[in-house]
Amino acid sequence: MTATTFEGACVYLPDGMHHTSVTVEQGRIVEIGGPAQGDVIDARGLILAPALIDVHGDAFERQVMPRPGVFFPIETAVIDTDRQLASNGIATAYHALTLGWEPGLRDVARGRTLMQAIRDLAPRLLVENRIQLRWETFAFEALDIIEWALDAPLLPSVAFNDHTSMTMRGFDIPIQDRVFEFSPDFVVGDINDARMRKRNESNMRRSGLPEGEYMALLAEVWARRGDVPAAIDRVAAQARAKGAPMLSHDDTRAETRTWFRDRGAKVAEFPMVLEAVEAARAHGDTIIFGAPNATRGGSHIGSLGAGDMVEAGLCDALASDYFYPAMLAAIARLDAERRADRLRLWALVSSGPAQAMNLSDRGEIAVGKRADLVLVDWPDGQPPAICGTWVAGRPAYRAQPAG
Repeated sequence: MTATTFEGACVYLPDGMHHTSVTVEQGRIVEIGGPAQGDVIDARGLILAPALIDVHGDAFERQVMPRPGVFFPIETAVIDTDRQLASNGIATAYHALTLGWEPGLRDVARGRTLMQAIRDLAPRLLVENRIQLRWETFAFEALDIIEWALDAPLLPSVAFNDHTSMTMRGFDIPIQDRVFEFSPDFVVGDINDARMRKRNESNMRRSGLPEGEYMALLAEVWARRGDVPAAIDRVAAQARAKGAPMLSHDDTRAETRTWFRDRGAKVAEFPMVLEAVEAARAHGDTIIFGAPNATRGGSHIGSLGAGDMVEAGLCDALASDYFYPAMLAAIARLDAERRADRLRLWALVSSGPAQAMNLSDRGEIAVGKRADLVLVDWPDGQPPAICGTWVAGRPAYRAQPAG
């Protein structure tokens, strides 16, 4: 690659916002503030910032299954998702790929097919597509595939999910109030109760199974409960051996956070209550919230508000969760609400995620770092928009507005 210099932009540097030049070459940032070299990009009136890093996004599922039970070719879904990421300024994406015990969209075999397609298509993709192994801990069917996935060319992360216990909790217990899933105090609802069938209606539709078959499968899977801790220990040991980042999902107790931290999961992903957040912060764990939560002004399921956590200094990263545009939109809303200064907010989608995933080569504009950059058009009082995304110095997306 020849050198490229961005000139005239307001550059988001670690020590502040400066009008300066940035030169990239061979995929790296080689100079800040020097003379123009090679190709020159006129960035006057724009912001040059570190590209976004998404540590948890499952919006790709809408490309895989755009309508209930309607599946599209995996390769088409991967290519379209990749283009969406680039246009939203996301240069590194961890696809939150659920490996569950249900058939259908989140079937283990379908997950492996998707991971293989991402590997095979990598030379044609615009951004760096990685995987979050979003493992449902009752899905023993996924254990061999997790071992295979941990040898991928791009190291995945591992997220421990337990929506099975969440589903099986007592009927009068909100999901935010449930105790640690392996505690003897965990209250279990009657699987034969009509309320349990009602609770699982959306899961049945996603799986494509009729009610009787789904509930029978749930009962079979729930019978594995006593073996789940050992399965988690097995996966955690494999992840530690590979150096893969590990996350626990939807924590509701300090006990939960401690249990997973002891196994090497140093990231709390979408903790639901303040007790879990404070336990994470007290031990130096990384805390991640959903960008849609921040964009909408609160959690759609009644958990903690991401904006409040950002303002309190209890959030290190924002993830797209289920909507890629939410990352930039969240920064805009939090900025308008004066939740934190602009640079700290941008760190929630750049350096914060990089640190969470141990990606020390990216996440900020500094000499020697990978040239993952975005040009942003952000007029005062208006929403921001991505004008360009560069991945390792390569232009992955360029936009020319009509005006």
